[in-house]
Amino acid sequence: THRQTLYLHTQTPWLLSLVARVGVLALVLCCCLSALYLLSCKAPSVHSYPPALVWVGGATSKEGYLALLQEREDTHRHYINSLGKQIAQLKEALQARTQQLQESLDKAKAKGVLPLGLEGSHKPQTHIDLQDFFKAQLNRAEIQSGENLPSEYAVVPFDSFTLRRVYQLETGLTRHPEERPVRKDRRDELTGTLETALQILNGPRRHKQHQRSYSPSDFIEGLTRTERDKGTVYELMFKGEGPRDFRQLMFFRPFGPVVRVKNERVDTRHMLINIVVPLSQRTDTFRLFMDNFREVCINQDRKTHLTVVYFGREQIDEVKAIMDHTSRKTQFRNFTLIQLNEEFSRGRGLEVGARAWRRSHNVLFFFCDVDIHFTLDFLTSCRLNAEPGKKVFYPVLFSQYNPSLVYSNQSPLPSIQQQAVIKKDAGFWRDFGFGMTCQYRSDFINIGGFDRNTKGWGLEDVHLYRKYLHSKLMVIRSPSRGLFHLWHEKQCADELPPDKYKMCMQTKAMSEASHGHLGELFFTHEIQEHLQRQKLLNDSIHLR
Repeated sequence: THRQTLYLHTQTPWLLSLVARVGVLALVLCCCLSALYLLSCKAPSVHSYPPALVWVGGATSKEGYLALLQEREDTHRHYINSLGKQIAQLKEALQARTQQLQESLDKAKAKGVLPLGLEGSHKPQTHIDLQDFFKAQLNRAEIQSGENLPSEYAVVPFDSFTLRRVYQLETGLTRHPEERPVRKDRRDELTGTLETALQILNGPRRHKQHQRSYSPSDFIEGLTRTERDKGTVYELMFKGEGPRDFRQLMFFRPFGPVVRVKNERVDTRHMLINIVVPLSQRTDTFRLFMDNFREVCINQDRKTHLTVVYFGREQIDEVKAIMDHTSRKTQFRNFTLIQLNEEFSRGRGLEVGARAWRRSHNVLFFFCDVDIHFTLDFLTSCRLNAEPGKKVFYPVLFSQYNPSLVYSNQSPLPSIQQQAVIKKDAGFWRDFGFGMTCQYRSDFINIGGFDRNTKGWGLEDVHLYRKYLHSKLMVIRSPSRGLFHLWHEKQCADELPPDKYKMCMQTKAMSEASHGHLGELFFTHEIQEHLQRQKLLNDSIHLR
């Protein structure tokens, strides 16, 4: 016991002196940082800059002033970069001394001689593990060497960009192969990378007294791509000292490890979906819709309500008969039929149907059209991706091509359920449509509903979609594997002006068939001639 006490008395002053020395060093470093900050804020002396540029006649030119301003800005930037480098060196020294102190504290704690008051200083260095993880991400990324890929379909292509444009293979909703980045975060990402490159190029370099100053005009081209499990790579090319001399910089923004954000149970057993459908005539299509509703909503889901808003009086009796027949066959009573004696307006119909809900609880709406086919999986997605006061769901549906062209070699045509497949030749993602949506009644009412001045079809869904984009609610936009738009012939009225008629025909062509099928239709004559020549050639070979 006497020896342990003597040991504690000899070790404690040593640790306290070490802590004191490190504390004094940290205080000195902080003072240095403060002094450097004050120096950086102080404007350099005017006498350190060259005189203004003067033309031969003695008058100061505008170009001279601009050149002087640019030179002063470059000098100030170099000065700030130098201070930044010194601050970084001081931070590294402080971090090294802090780590040394932490190691000493760890050893002292292991021996049981940690002085009182320093127990809370023992904290794990998680940032070191994170740095190791980022280095591992860099080593895994396809940067320094290629990766063995199974086929050409596994290649992750680069996007190229300049100061004003991005050239991309994934064109998105705009369909533009080149464009100015629409999203602010994308613009900030590329701009920030470019600024980082310029800071490095214009920073202090060893053994280079008269280095050139780089500006954004020296930027030639950049390449970027994202490997989803590793990070984003940037390659930037700049002009060099001569016409065939260039500077190339490469950056890597590693992705961090997966972080748990939420882990909670979602109970959908009591989430009622009110499907609101505006309708005018089209009773044959409505009959198909009710067949799908009976199979999915009545026989499988059993937690839905159907609201039909019908415009006009023509064929209203047929609609009632279809709904009454379904009700008698299934003993299903969750129907609401509203009749409006006015001109058809999709936005008006959905607005009336939504506000007709008088029950106390906050219902989940699914705004739907009569030519939509959905599955039980979609109703589950509808419930999981909409939350009152937090998020609304705008699924991207799969629009079917003309089945008589897709299944031209089959007779009879497959059933609608058999046609509900997602393939390249069967249809396309209708990412320019915003009419199908799941949202709670409270959010719909608070956002202001549809624009009541919109008549007929079109634009009412876009206006509502933009309201949500401008709000604090999160918009969930994703392809839905269980939501299909059934093909129907599109009519382009002769009353349309030439520009709108052309747009209508373009939409009709896009919805008619895939690019390959349209090519076959366009080159039918050439294909038939080729087949005839091949037949004659084969016949002549057999005769020999």
